[in-house]
Amino acid sequence: MSTKDTDVPSQASDGAATGLARDGGARPHQGGCHCGDVRYEAVVEPARASRCNCSVCVRLGAATQVVKPDALTLLVDEAALASFSRFPEIGSRYFCRRCHVFVFSKGTLAELGGAFVSVNLNTLDGFDPSLATFEYWDGRHDNWQAGPRPAPWPVRPPAAG
Repeated sequence: MSTKDTDVPSQASDGAATGLARDGGARPHQGGCHCGDVRYEAVVEPARASRCNCSVCVRLGAATQVVKPDALTLLVDEAALASFSRFPEIGSRYFCRRCHVFVFSKGTLAELGGAFVSVNLNTLDGFDPSLATFEYWDGRHDNWQAGPRPAPWPVRPPAAG
């Protein structure tokens, strides 16, 4: 992902971006917010989605896919974006300044392979979540080292004993 001073995706794209999805299903898809002010292209595989149980992700209801930063290209001026970060040492979420739709997040987390972008697949043009297979992360308990699993993690940890 090319960056400018604010470290969000650039408008330029060389078309050579590749995502973390390595089974051949990743390809360029366009997407954007509800009002159209934010548009992007991402190399993703929409059939593979993730959900996280952290307090922010649960409230957002996002279906995401983590990719390398160069797999996302912003097609509009970055001034259309606003951001939020509860934990800046991990990353920030970017959303449309006008309609407030969450589009992607970016940051650095060793358990995700270092620098990452997490694309909200719900913002892809024509995305159908009923066709996606989901994996689940336990962000609520900072349990990133456990990796994803095929069933949702509980919001509350199991009772002891």
